[in-house]
Amino acid sequence: MRFKLVPEPPESLDFVATAQKAVPLVPGSEDDCCARMLDRTDLTSRDEARTWLTFLRALGLAEETDSGFARVRADPEPASLRERFREGVFGVPALLEILDESDGPVSVDEAFGAFRDEVPTWEHHKNPNSWETIWRERVEYLLDWATLLGLAEKTEDGYRAA
Repeated sequence: MRFKLVPEPPESLDFVATAQKAVPLVPGSEDDCCARMLDRTDLTSRDEARTWLTFLRALGLAEETDSGFARVRADPEPASLRERFREGVFGVPALLEILDESDGPVSVDEAFGAFRDEVPTWEHHKNPNSWETIWRERVEYLLDWATLLGLAEKTEDGYRAA
């Protein structure tokens, strides 16, 4: 399964470890986990915390059990984060392919233009007036995460494969 929710990338990967440590080892409800994340990080809204909880699941650093959400006992090592980012986050393989096939840097708008057909049709119906804005931002976040993880490079003119 691939997850679609992607938080705004932090300044460094250290925040991934901080967010992961905020998730309890003993399973808790989504509300409890989000409250812990808000208490133990600089996140400011429940929506941000929920997005991070989902993203940590995509990275294999948290899991949903029958009893709720729990932290996985694994350190967020860059190599495993890169692998899980590719495997667990929707759109990453397609965007990395767009970068790989490009002759030069790709702007966010160009990346979104090449990616837009990958957006599930139901997303168009869910947010008919804003899906393009939502997904353009998501593409930008994915490109910035790819940069943070060493899968892409950001230049003055856009992004390119690392």
